[in-house]
Amino acid sequence: MPKSDMTFVDLFCGAGGLSKGLEMSGLIGICGLDWFKEACMTYERNFKHPFVNGDIKLDEVKKLFYETVNKELDGRHLNIVAGGFPCQGFSMAGNRIVDDPRNSLYLELIEIVNELKPDFVICENVKGLRSMLKGKVEEKILNDFHKIGYEMNVMTLCAADYYTPQKRERVIFIGNRIGVKNYFPKPIIEPSKYVTTGEAISDLMTVQDNAAFNHVSTRHSEKMMKRMSELPEGQSLYKGYSDAWKKCPWNEPSCTIKENHGGVNIHPRLPRVLTAREMARLQSFPDDFIFEGPKNKQLVQIGNAVPPLLGKAIGLAVRYSNGDLK
Repeated sequence: MPKSDMTFVDLFCGAGGLSKGLEMSGLIGICGLDWFKEACMTYERNFKHPFVNGDIKLDEVKKLFYETVNKELDGRHLNIVAGGFPCQGFSMAGNRIVDDPRNSLYLELIEIVNELKPDFVICENVKGLRSMLKGKVEEKILNDFHKIGYEMNVMTLCAADYYTPQKRERVIFIGNRIGVKNYFPKPIIEPSKYVTTGEAISDLMTVQDNAAFNHVSTRHSEKMMKRMSELPEGQSLYKGYSDAWKKCPWNEPSCTIKENHGGVNIHPRLPRVLTAREMARLQSFPDDFIFEGPKNKQLVQIGNAVPPLLGKAIGLAVRYSNGDLK
């Protein structure tokens, strides 16, 4: 992949799935920011550029972030601000959306974009955001960015279309203030060619537990192992959990990988839940990307991450919009 001179910062970056993908697309990382301590440890281990660990709402954290970005840029231009903001704070009163205190992280994103004035903005969120409050939330986001000079477009992308062995759908906003067209990545493989769960993790079935590789099996009771063995692929062990304790299909891409209150995905062939490394494989993280912290914190980091191969496709699309690729 030809290198680019384009630079990016990543807000709410977690362990760095989107950052990894943008780097894979040839972009230059400048700084990451998140409050999650273990994610900070992971990010610092896997990236050469700096990370600011703290609450984005605090003035001293924002000040440190701006100082770090300016120092790292060292006179270069900042091209992209990326971030996957939480969306649970949007609510309605009458016909107008009100700003819930929980929504302040989204407002911080707007403030930071307005301060740094990058050429492009990339925002990632859950698929359900598009239907929240009958589409009013999406409309508000587009309008809010328009007010600060960014023309935004939005599209739902499926990670499996970009060689990720997982049917993970995410809503992606791409915007710019330089008057160019916002391109989105087109699918690069057909559904019949999707990478399957089996293709991604079958070799790990015979790999011994290795904490340094994030590959440590969970020990289950005999009763639980029997229940897991008998569970059909694609179904959840508990009726109350539609997305947790679900058995991945072997001959298809995995169902969405997430860490949901301790309930993670069940291995299709073995009577146990997936290891952190197996989850990372299904998220398209390379094997040399090592997650820090105790196992439960590793699972949260992996489940919350943007699949790097999806991030790579998004990065290439933005490079194309910028005229950086032909």
